Amino acid sequence: MEKNRAGFMKMLLSTCVSILLIAGTAAGVGAAGNNLVLATGGTAGTYYPFGGAMAKIWNSKIPGMNVTAQATGASVENVRLVNRNEAELAIVQSDTVDFAFNAKEAFKEKLTKMAAVAVLYPEVIQVVVREDSKIDSFDDLKGLKVGVGAPGSGTEANFRQLCDIYGLKKEDVKAQYLSFSESAEQFKDKHIDAFIVTAGIPNAAIMDIGAQRSVKIVNISEAKASAIVKKYPFLSSFTIPANTYKNQASPVKTVAVNAVLIASTDLSTDAVYGMVKAIFENQGELAVAHAKGKELNIKTASSGVSIPFHPGAAKYYKEKGLMK
Repeated sequence: MEKNRAGFMKMLLSTCVSILLIAGTAAGVGAAGNNLVLATGGTAGTYYPFGGAMAKIWNSKIPGMNVTAQATGASVENVRLVNRNEAELAIVQSDTVDFAFNAKEAFKEKLTKMAAVAVLYPEVIQVVVREDSKIDSFDDLKGLKVGVGAPGSGTEANFRQLCDIYGLKKEDVKAQYLSFSESAEQFKDKHIDAFIVTAGIPNAAIMDIGAQRSVKIVNISEAKASAIVKKYPFLSSFTIPANTYKNQASPVKTVAVNAVLIASTDLSTDAVYGMVKAIFENQGELAVAHAKGKELNIKTASSGVSIPFHPGAAKYYKEKGLMK
């Protein structure tokens, strides 16, 4: 009896050890960055297909890598998913990740279990007015009706940031809290004098209006751009190239938020280093898979985001002479 009991206990102990080893191996795989979830955005937006294109590169170029691009509610949800360990990677706007890291705007507590990996492409702040208007500067909007984005949106936050730098009080502008499509319709019908869009260029709503009537994008001076970037480091200076829009003969200076790839701080240095290296060494494939891949630029990939960079990403940028 004792002999059988001892044999049973030995078998039980062996089984427990095996289970622990399997669990440890699985955890090791996760820590090494081999089986990962990339939180993106809605299937009709840019984040989801762009994320899928990056995942395809990682899975084909890095041995044993398995990244799944997951459709989500985009930036705000994505930072929460990473901080809850429900995703290891995410694409987010640079302002949203700053708000989350510092417990501002919609975030009531600091979410810091994340680090920047790469700035992917700019989402440009565009102040649209009629070409025949006398509005040449943001402070010329004083007293006018302006579509400033939906309440609580990133665009509305950008409006408040511009007001701050130009010395305008919120009540100085007759703010209309409208979505891009609502702003476009109101602008066409001359119910508003201007509207703000924070999006990639060229923007479809602006192009649609420009096909019917002449518009212009308000220039933000270099001095004001420098001031806003200094106060809000998640923004960066940006120039809209000439001829981006109909009748836009000259470049327009403005500022932009950035679409940023972030990672959980739990991911290893080697895993993140390999992922950064893979997307930059295979940018041609990324550009073929998605138009925004052409805008990925290693020279701007490590600037325009306010949270710390992941050690794996920093290692790559230091090798390229882009970080000290």
